[in-house]
Parts: sequence; C-alpha cells; structure tokens
Amino acid sequence: MWDHEIKAMASSHALIASSLFLATVVPAVLVQGFSVYGTHLLWLYSVSGTVSLVNISVFWLLGVSPPTKKHSLGYKVPRRAASRSAIHSVILHYKPLTEPASALETFSLAVLLTSLTTLRCLCVLGPNVQAWIRVFSRHGAMSVWDTSLQITVACTVVGAWVGAFPIPLDWDRPWQVWPVSCSLGSVIGFLTGLVAAPAWIHYHRKQLTYKCK
Repeated sequence: MWDHEIKAMASSHALIASSLFLATVVPAVLVQGFSVYGTHLLWLYSVSGTVSLVNISVFWLLGVSPPTKKHSLGYKVPRRAASRSAIHSVILHYKPLTEPASALETFSLAVLLTSLTTLRCLCVLGPNVQAWIRVFSRHGAMSVWDTSLQITVACTVVGAWVGAFPIPLDWDRPWQVWPVSCSLGSVIGFLTGLVAAPAWIHYHRKQLTYKCK
C-alpha cells in the first residue's frame, strides 16, 4: 500500500512538473516575443492555468478528492476564504496596492500562489475548514497526501518569500522587477516541494504511523 501511494504521488508530481515546463515552452513557440521576463504576466497566467487544470485532472483521476458536504458551514468558509488568502498574504508581506500597475501585478502573483497552494488543498481536502486546520497543525497529517500538501505549500510560500529579497537591491536586473523574482521563487519552491514530498515520505515511511487513504 505504501509503495502504491508513493508511486502514485511521484507520478502525479512528475506530471504536474511537466505541465510547468510545457506552460513555459509552448507559449514561447506560439507567441512571438514571449519570455519569462519580457512578458512575465503572460507567463504567470500560463503557468497558473496549466497547473490548475492538471492539478484538478490528476487528483480527480486518482480519486484523492473527498466528498463534499455543501450545506455544512465548515465546508462554506474555505470556499470564500481560499480566493482571498493568497491575495491578503501578498498585500501584507510583499507590496501594497498603491498604483494600478502594481495592483495588477500583485493580483497576478496572488493568482499564481493560489493555483500552486490553495487549489491543491481544495483538491485534496475539499472545502472543509476543519480538515485544513488539522492538516496544517502540528502532527495533523492523516495520509501521505496530507504530508505532501504540508511540504509543497511550505516550499512554495518560502520560495516566494525568499524571492522578494533581491527586489530592493540596486543590481538593475530584469528579474528584480516586481513580481518576477517572487513568482520565480514560488515556482522553484513548488517544484522543490514536488520532488521533496515523495522522497521525504519514502525515506520516513517506517516512522509514519497514519493510515493511507
């Protein structure tokens, strides 16, 4: 059972990582002048849309998504809060919405963070606030997929946070323009989490005591 779960996770993560590569390469072939720096928002939305579609498809095919209870208050709260959480975190920790251009770029970064973190949580946990609190509390994981969420979300958020450090430096590099370094950092962190999650679970499988789904 452990081997089956870990192999399924590794395969799904490899597919998601491949979608990130395709989201960068395909527009470069089809759109003239496309580049990660020069047309950053186009790349950002390409990655967000592709990863969202692949995440939803993969988790649906694997049957990971739990059934939802539409009339429960615990299931309604995350549905409203999920779309706001990434936006609020970006505004509070990265850049205020002081200019129209800055507002669009900040919103775009929030969309990317939502597709890399919040959407995955919705796919695995459903809109259940109790499950979200349980998974992201200490020792709250009850399956390998819960542990995967913990690792990928943490790596993505840390990557975006680290990516903000070069912005105020006077290096005059194209990747220092807001929010290029943050979005690149979040994508790199996300890819790191996709690799680290199955590797960490496989290495610690004898110490893990929860039951697989």
